[in-house]
Amino acid sequence: MISNGRSIIGEGEGTLVCDRYSAYKKLAKDHPLIFLAFCWAHVRRDFIDACRGDSDLYKWSTVWVNRIGRLYYLNEQRLLVRNDPQQWLTRQLRLEKQVELITSQRDQELTRPRLAPKARKVLESLANHWEGLVRFIQNPDVPMDNNIAEQTLRGPVVGRKNYYGSGSEWSTELAAWLFTVLTTLKLWKINQKLWLTGYLEACIANDRQPPEDLSQWIPWLMDESRLNELRIHDPPAS
Repeated sequence: MISNGRSIIGEGEGTLVCDRYSAYKKLAKDHPLIFLAFCWAHVRRDFIDACRGDSDLYKWSTVWVNRIGRLYYLNEQRLLVRNDPQQWLTRQLRLEKQVELITSQRDQELTRPRLAPKARKVLESLANHWEGLVRFIQNPDVPMDNNIAEQTLRGPVVGRKNYYGSGSEWSTELAAWLFTVLTTLKLWKINQKLWLTGYLEACIANDRQPPEDLSQWIPWLMDESRLNELRIHDPPAS
C-alpha cells in the first residue's frame, strides 16, 4: 500500500497494488481517492496459461512474455538512476516507448477476426485493466507487481493451515496485529525480538498502557540513531 503518510481509507489519497480481484475494484469505486495499480506478474501468467494445451499459441505467448520481461527490465534500469535527472529522462522515454509498443500490438491483434478465443480473452483483459497497469509509469514508487505482498502473506497462510485459524475474535485480532507489526519491522530491517521486548517493557513501565511517545516505536518516526539501535543483531549463542 502506498499512501501520502495518512490512512488510505478516509481523507488520505493512495495507490493499492493488487491483483484483479473484484473486491479491490469495489473498494476503489467506493473510495475515489484509492487508485488501483494492477499486477504485471498476473498478466504475464495469463499469457503463459493461454498456451497450455494449445501448441498453436506457444509462439504468440512467448513473444508476449518477452515483451513484458522487457518492460520489467526497462523499469529496473530507470529506477537505478532516480537521482540522475539526465539519465532518468532517457530511461523514462525508453520505458514509455515500450509501453506504446505493447499498446499498439495489443490493439492491432484485437482487430484480427480469426484471433484465438483464449488469446482474445487475455488481450481484452489487458485492455480493460490498462489504466491500473501503467500507473507505475508516472509514479516510480508504484511497483509493477504485488509479489512482495503475496510472498509476505505466505507465512500467515501456511500457519493458518497448521493451526486452523484462531479460536476466538480476540485471538484473531491479536494474530492480525502481530503479523502486521512483525512484518513491518522486517521491512525496516529492525530486530523483531529486540523491538517487541523493549515495547512490552515500556508498556509495563507505563502502568501497562502503551507508551506516551510512540515515535520511539514506529519505524518511520524514528531518527537514524534509534533505527540503528534496533537493528542490532542478536548476540551469538554462547
